[in-house]
Amino acid sequence: MSAITVRRAGEGDIAAIATIYNQGIEDRVATLETELRTPDERREWLTSRSERHPVLVAERDGRVIAWASLNRFNPRPAYDHVADLSIYVERGERGRGVGRVLLPRVIDEARRIGFHKMVLAAFPTNERGMQLYEALGFRRVGIYREQGLLDGRWVDVIIMEQILG
Repeated sequence: MSAITVRRAGEGDIAAIATIYNQGIEDRVATLETELRTPDERREWLTSRSERHPVLVAERDGRVIAWASLNRFNPRPAYDHVADLSIYVERGERGRGVGRVLLPRVIDEARRIGFHKMVLAAFPTNERGMQLYEALGFRRVGIYREQGLLDGRWVDVIIMEQILG
């Protein structure tokens, strides 16, 4: 298996980011989002982001196989030092170690930018993701019961955090 590299996302990554995000939506593994995204929507999303809220991509053999973003947690100024994490892995790459490469780089980037804390929301059914988050220092702080209605059933969401120091 070839090495995974991580870098900042650019214009040339938009189609892959949209595809990977749409796989996450379709597979119901990581988001309560139900509407598929277009490359044009993802272009606007990427180009409207500040330096403080970057998107990173992971590549294997020159192909984008995952992406992660540091997102604004809340528009109130008191929350400016909290980053919300999103991370999505291409369907065929799940369970092949890309998260173990990408997530530490995102955590390092959050520290470099000056965030005090990272938070994320995860489905309890995403056991591999939960294990990875905990192995990299996130801790469970609560659960939103029946947080969203997905495919006619109520879905719980686990909230996790990591104090960056």
